[in-house]
Amino acid sequence: MNFTLLAAQTADSGTKMEIGDAAITAIFGYGVVFFGLVLLMCVLYITGAIFKSKDAKAKAALENVKKEVEAKPLAVTPADQPEAPGSAGHVKLHGVPDKEAAMIMAIVADKMQTPLNELRFISIKEVK
Repeated sequence: MNFTLLAAQTADSGTKMEIGDAAITAIFGYGVVFFGLVLLMCVLYITGAIFKSKDAKAKAALENVKKEVEAKPLAVTPADQPEAPGSAGHVKLHGVPDKEAAMIMAIVADKMQTPLNELRFISIKEVK
């Protein structure tokens, strides 16, 4: 097969464009591409603005809930709550976070080799 003949046939089969027509076609093509890029950029900016406004609304709602919680003390005190089955009453915590108190109770139960629900803790206080 002769590639030179094939190339000549391909070149002759297309329509010939003058330089002005080619320039207009190129400018129109570039314009379409840039219009698409600008349109994509606008869509991304709008999407970002929507998500930022949703985040701002959620943050404002969270702040309102925090203010309401801080303004109102709990109506139910620990003494008013019924005891869980198998519990040994309420524990008074003096300067100890709940997580640390739970760890202390678990360690004591493990060292004594006694189930936690059989032990009664009256208060836990940090010694300084």
